[in-house]
Amino acid sequence: MTSRGAGTAFSRKNYRLSTEPEKSKVTGIVNSRLLNDYLHRVFTNADGNQPAAAYRKHLTFQNLQEHLERLLAEENGSEDSRDQVAEGRLGPSTVVLDHTSGFEGLLLVDDDLLGVIGHSNFGSIRATTCVYKGKWIYEVLISSQGLMQIGWCTLNCRFNQEEGVGDTPDSYAYDGNRVRKWNVTTTNYGKSWAAGDIVSCLIDLDEGTIAFCLNGMSLGTAFDNITRGAGMAYFPAISLSFKESVAFNFGSRPLRYPLVEGYRPLQDPPVADLVKARKLLGYLKNVIHVGIDVTEGKLVEKDTSMWQLQGEPTVLITLAHIFNYFSPLMCKVYLVEDVLMTFLLSILERGGAVEAHPLIQQLLDLMWLLMEEYEVHECLKQLLMSLLRAYRFSPIIPDLGLQIHYLRLTIAVLKHEKSRKYLLSNVLFDVLRSVVFFYIKSPLRVEEAGLQELIPTTWWPNRFTKEGKESKEVKEESAEERLRRRAYERGCQRLKKRIEVVEGLQVQILKLLLNNKDRGGGEASRYIFLNKFRKFLQENASNRGNLTVLCPPEYMVCFLHRLIAALRFFWDGHKAKTPAALSSEEAYVPPQLFYNGKVDYFDLQRLGGLLSHLKKTLKDDLAAKANVLIDPAELQAVTMDDLDEDEESATSAAQSQRPSAALAIGGALARPGWLSSPTLGRANRFLSTAAVSLMNPRRPLGALEKIKVRTLSVEQRTEEDIEGTHGNEGLLLGRPPEEPDQPITENSLLEVLDGIVMMYNLSVHQQLGKMVGVSDDVNEYAMALKDTEEKISRCPKRRRDIHEELLKSQKVFSEKLNHLSRRLAWINVTIYSKEKMQDIYWLLRVCIRTIEHGDRTGSLFAFMPEFYLSVAMNSYSALKNYFSPVNSMEELPGYDETLMRLAAILAKHFADSRIVGTDIRDSLMQALASYVCYPHSLRAVERIPEEQRISMMKNLLAPYEQRPWAQTNWILVRLWRGCGFGYRYTRLPHLLKTKPEDASLPSLQKPCPSTLLQRHMADLLRSDRDLAPSFLNSVLNQLNWAFSEFIGMIQEIQQAAERLERNFVDSRQLKVCATCFDLSVSLLRVLEMTVTLAPEIFLDWNRPSSELLLRRLAQVPSSERNLFDRVVNLRLPGLESVDHYPILVAVTGILVRLLVDTDVQGAERATAVLLADPCFQLRSIQYLLGHAEPSALAAAAPATDKRHFSLHTYTEYISAEELAKVEKMLSHLSEESKQAAATTLPTSEEDLCPICYAHPISAIFRPCSHKSCKACINQHLMNNKDCFFCKATITGVDDFTKPASS
Repeated sequence: MTSRGAGTAFSRKNYRLSTEPEKSKVTGIVNSRLLNDYLHRVFTNADGNQPAAAYRKHLTFQNLQEHLERLLAEENGSEDSRDQVAEGRLGPSTVVLDHTSGFEGLLLVDDDLLGVIGHSNFGSIRATTCVYKGKWIYEVLISSQGLMQIGWCTLNCRFNQEEGVGDTPDSYAYDGNRVRKWNVTTTNYGKSWAAGDIVSCLIDLDEGTIAFCLNGMSLGTAFDNITRGAGMAYFPAISLSFKESVAFNFGSRPLRYPLVEGYRPLQDPPVADLVKARKLLGYLKNVIHVGIDVTEGKLVEKDTSMWQLQGEPTVLITLAHIFNYFSPLMCKVYLVEDVLMTFLLSILERGGAVEAHPLIQQLLDLMWLLMEEYEVHECLKQLLMSLLRAYRFSPIIPDLGLQIHYLRLTIAVLKHEKSRKYLLSNVLFDVLRSVVFFYIKSPLRVEEAGLQELIPTTWWPNRFTKEGKESKEVKEESAEERLRRRAYERGCQRLKKRIEVVEGLQVQILKLLLNNKDRGGGEASRYIFLNKFRKFLQENASNRGNLTVLCPPEYMVCFLHRLIAALRFFWDGHKAKTPAALSSEEAYVPPQLFYNGKVDYFDLQRLGGLLSHLKKTLKDDLAAKANVLIDPAELQAVTMDDLDEDEESATSAAQSQRPSAALAIGGALARPGWLSSPTLGRANRFLSTAAVSLMNPRRPLGALEKIKVRTLSVEQRTEEDIEGTHGNEGLLLGRPPEEPDQPITENSLLEVLDGIVMMYNLSVHQQLGKMVGVSDDVNEYAMALKDTEEKISRCPKRRRDIHEELLKSQKVFSEKLNHLSRRLAWINVTIYSKEKMQDIYWLLRVCIRTIEHGDRTGSLFAFMPEFYLSVAMNSYSALKNYFSPVNSMEELPGYDETLMRLAAILAKHFADSRIVGTDIRDSLMQALASYVCYPHSLRAVERIPEEQRISMMKNLLAPYEQRPWAQTNWILVRLWRGCGFGYRYTRLPHLLKTKPEDASLPSLQKPCPSTLLQRHMADLLRSDRDLAPSFLNSVLNQLNWAFSEFIGMIQEIQQAAERLERNFVDSRQLKVCATCFDLSVSLLRVLEMTVTLAPEIFLDWNRPSSELLLRRLAQVPSSERNLFDRVVNLRLPGLESVDHYPILVAVTGILVRLLVDTDVQGAERATAVLLADPCFQLRSIQYLLGHAEPSALAAAAPATDKRHFSLHTYTEYISAEELAKVEKMLSHLSEESKQAAATTLPTSEEDLCPICYAHPISAIFRPCSHKSCKACINQHLMNNKDCFFCKATITGVDDFTKPASS
């Protein structure tokens, strides 16, 4: 019987039946003797015994109510005495947090006044009830493991933002974050707590002691001889820092660990109701156990597991009498948890699958039939709350039995269709934080979690060198190490199997919520879930700054993986029924979802900018390609600024209408806080000592963007709006012509897939990166242990003191590694397992296919949300950087093809004009820069179609002005690294002895140049006569700027260092200085690359800009040696990368290519231009080889004790062949400079160029006839067409030769 009114329905108030004989025949009620026996068997006395037949009263349905009331009234007299006010306690009988006067600071308190979140530096709050005599206990459910002090305080304690519970006299606290106890002073005490733990706080005012328990385990007496006497009463109290959260249980629910002898909860349990509920439950069990054999006329014992009502009127009326009293009790939290949940759990304790226990389904049917609707709703809500709380706050035990137990009951309840739909519609996402059901918490204390028994042998990798890099030579494992590793892996497998059981149950829950076949009595579960899921995503996307609303990222990670498993199950199930549809391996999100308005993307950024802007600019494309018409009224929508103003005015209006009393506690939020107890929360309220509300109402859920198709808000959508019907494509409305006309899967699954991608972008990627820290800790401790063991082996025998200290260190490191390696096993199984890696890889492929399909739609690609590109880049980064220590990417199916397709996306879209967001463009550029640093991914770039490779190189060679150019330059440098002069290093020579950075950084990868992409670059520079000059001019301009900034800052730093008073150079200035230096070096390397690949750009003077470019190249800066030497020798922190080597070898590479590695004519031209440049000094070239002139030595007198720079000292970095070329260049320049000096006539000052005063006048401008040298005017004309002097527009430049007569 699944609904009220099905079968025989009885009113709560009037269900008496006539006793006439004909009535019994009609209704099927058994004869009076059998009925009497049945009712006496069901309704036994308190002692469980039935009186003899001769003495017992004859029972019928007419006197059953009176009999039942008498049974329930038995023993109530003795029970009532327990409900009297207990001695030793003052305050209300219902204990809550004192939100009116008993707090300090800013706090967010749940609406039931039991959960609290800190919203200020160190807020404090106490309870409403205090104790002065006896033994008392309360529990605190730890929701976050940060800084909190929990305990007891008196009314006289005064707290502030710096001092809380335990910081004043007569207040006592335990702090599991710092593992200390506090009472003005502090000492070590207890164990560290973690989110999901329960702290029991005990006070014995008879003995004067305070103690604490963690998850039921006593931490020992914390304080004794506490102050007692007249006027001394203690309140439960807590102080907590910003974002920290807990939930209190003073006794409103059964205590989780009530086993402490003689201690009472602050709030008395509802004893009378508890006795009644247990009696009634006993009667209910009797009904289930006892059956009536009508044919034999006797009572029989029944198998309870297979019990069914089967429409028997006698049984139904009996149950109606029981539920008449039982139903109101089941609306109370304590009774639901203590009586109903315990009973339901006991049904499942017999083992077997959940399906093997249909009794729970029958009981839920009974509840919907015999209870009032509001009673069923409240009962189910409280039941799910209790289950969620029990699941989250159960301790981790080796077999995860407690978690499995609660998940199995959750599944059993959700299997009931009517209950599931009610809970989905009103509870799971509205009142509960049901995502907690999909989370598996990580144990902070591996001993209590039983991981020592599960993984008795620990192991950690020893493949790291002292620098933290993986050893090149793979050392042969010793037999002992091999045995340890295999034992550790077996332990990890045991752990994995147990966790997989929990994960399987969590996926089962999601399969129930995604059921789309249960259309009986309304909408299918999947469509209710979809609308709730979308609202959940909106809350997390729109409240990035409001931490109380955001779902914690560790929950998101688990939810994502379970949702992927459930989605793929249904996706492949649909494929099995519809062979033409795609399998989940080919899944993608079709592009029409992004512009047809059927799916709400809130205010998330699109690739082409704001949605309102795109609708205006692309309305014609939408009409032509997708047959989607924008409502004209939509195009006249107000601007975003106007919308914001409207919201502000609405907010202020709402606040002005709020009663002044409400201002004291702040406005109610629409959702409970994520950080407080996961089950509390109809609403939250703010407490502030300033009595001012700090919260504005959240932005209301707006309607979806209107398109001239039927669109509805998230709450109003039906199955037809999502799946579509004949002639209505639902979510797939507006298919563009580029999109294939074939079924993908059910439309609802496409929206779930879209939500999964959004979830990854919101917080999953961030959490995956965070959890890698444990693996890093293992590596650091492993290195420290290895280093210690080496020191022990080298320690002299006579130094026993050192030897003992080293042994102590060895023991500490070993213990820490044992702990961390077991914790890492847990994290690797729950977060970084092979299956989780395959989920992220699947998500990467989904994003790639979605981007490819969207790209084909042309201009409509701009509607795609930015997060698809972000997730494609981030998921690849996660696979490469986070999963790789445990699993190898190369083993994933289709890995090479996926890498190539992602490379094609990066190569095409980093300069895509359809993408306008600067952040996403920068991300694409950075991803491409990282891609070309690793050989495997660089080869993937080389495998993309040639047309796309050439287009990518052309975009990289676009002029650097008016766009972010540093990343572009970095990409070109990486393509060249390994080919340049002395450019085969991974780390700079002078940094080899320093501690290395993270070896996985892109900048620290070994050189892997791409000759294929270099060839494309050379072809482009040679073939496009406009591209080369504009590109090189921009590179030279940026080089001038970067090097000028660097020299200016170097001079300031040098002056500051030479002052007598102690000066500290700003670290930011040092960082900017180092950055300018690095930019200068990379720009020089790009110039070297260009000169090497296409020297004719500079040396073929048939090209119009060649001579100018060569003259500009001759001005490439040479550092001021003395100044540079002094700053390098200072070795300031932040300037580690600044050294002679990188910049001098880059300049040398350019000179060698122009003067040595070229034909005779080219060398002559280059030499002439170089020697003609007044900045050129031969001693700069001599300096490279360590040849110092006496004058130079004298000028650098303070540094005479320092070794001079010489390329000869870098034999590991510079080959003999390269050194020979430098020697040849030096001798060539020495000879040519002598000849030039002999033939050059002195030039009078009047004949010098008035701009540079370096070259003779050689050009005259038309029409104004002003003069300068060719180098100055040509360089000027590349950026400006106005005359230097008169600002007239220059129409032409002629050669100028001074008349001989002058």
